[in-house]
Amino acid sequence: MYQQAVKTDNKLLFENKSKFLLVHSSSGFKHSLKEVLQDPAVQTKLADTKASEEVRALENFYKMLKHEPDRAFYGPKHVSRAAESDAVETLLISDKLFRANNVAERRKYVDLVDKVRDTGGDVKIFSSLHVSGEQLDLLSGVCALLRFPMAELEDTDDSDSD
Repeated sequence: MYQQAVKTDNKLLFENKSKFLLVHSSSGFKHSLKEVLQDPAVQTKLADTKASEEVRALENFYKMLKHEPDRAFYGPKHVSRAAESDAVETLLISDKLFRANNVAERRKYVDLVDKVRDTGGDVKIFSSLHVSGEQLDLLSGVCALLRFPMAELEDTDDSDSD
């Protein structure tokens, strides 16, 4: 690649040479990106990038869901009710929700993000093109880590949830 860059006089490649990483993967498919991003050696090199931040946030959500299920919720109905109670510490939301065809639905998610930010919560917008964003989309595209347990959210009827 570098030999070709010399031939074509591609200065951009040489300027960003330090950003390239050589890593091992068990396969060349897209799902192997998760395996590569969870490697501790890669995580230290990518510590300040948005992608590794998303992976860590999703891992924290799964840990919280396993160990303290009253503080981790997903789905538009549960997350909205938690935001109304000012309980959302970290909101994980897919960028796909902001591209919905329905304007009212897009507005609902923009308002949710604004509400969480106004109450001092952290908002992480995941790219639906990234593996972590795809995993978030499997959980309805919106998840929340709460400041305090809200067992009453778990008891609500989820039949009309998106």
